[in-house]
Amino acid sequence: MEALRRPYPLSLRTGVLMVSVMLIVPFYIVIAEWVIGRPVHAPEVALDRAFPLRPAWALVYGTLYLFLILVPIFVVRQEELICRTLLAYLTIWLVADVGFLAYPTIAPRPAGVAGEGFVVWGLRFLYSADPPFNCFPSLHVAHSFVSAAACARVHRGVGRAAAVCAALVGVSTLYTKQHYVLDVVAGVLLAGAAAAAFLRPGLRADVPEIDREAAPALALGVAGLVGVAAAGFWFAYRFGVGA
Repeated sequence: MEALRRPYPLSLRTGVLMVSVMLIVPFYIVIAEWVIGRPVHAPEVALDRAFPLRPAWALVYGTLYLFLILVPIFVVRQEELICRTLLAYLTIWLVADVGFLAYPTIAPRPAGVAGEGFVVWGLRFLYSADPPFNCFPSLHVAHSFVSAAACARVHRGVGRAAAVCAALVGVSTLYTKQHYVLDVVAGVLLAGAAAAAFLRPGLRADVPEIDREAAPALALGVAGLVGVAAAGFWFAYRFGVGA
């Protein structure tokens, strides 16, 4: 509680970087609209055929990615580390947008998803919400691993747990047919380059001890929030649009 009561370090530099990240996000949709009707690539390799469609992985995809988006907001509270994390995110977006334009791809989704139930409904919802383009490199994978690297600069244990979650996000993109293996590999490499450029291990020395001690509890709190969100999504299915 003492850690949460500390003022969030929102300087002009941090604000500019936050706004920059938010302004570049809509280009994802713009590029996806631009790709429609143009030649697209499908960089499938033999290993892709080892990952059949498994709708249950949509739950992994959604919950763990949401966790990895939120956890740095609560765990990373040192101004320099916040700025460097935002720079890593911004770099990922810029490089990925160039990749989407230079090498437009289409996801290996099936024409339809057979079956009934919550996970099938969730996968259909995912397909309807996310354009089937902009696959190479995988932004989901790159974001996830950079989030893990940022958390690791605060607390190694939280960083390791987040890295496992990021790896599961990568696997889930294959089982949900959101990405190809090469997309995932490119996302990991992009995250590694961004982390090496901005999230050097020496940043751990500048993190206040109170933030380091609070990180595991805050990460568990975020996991709880994600669990509540997942439950709300299930209620929407059970008693709302999915009924």
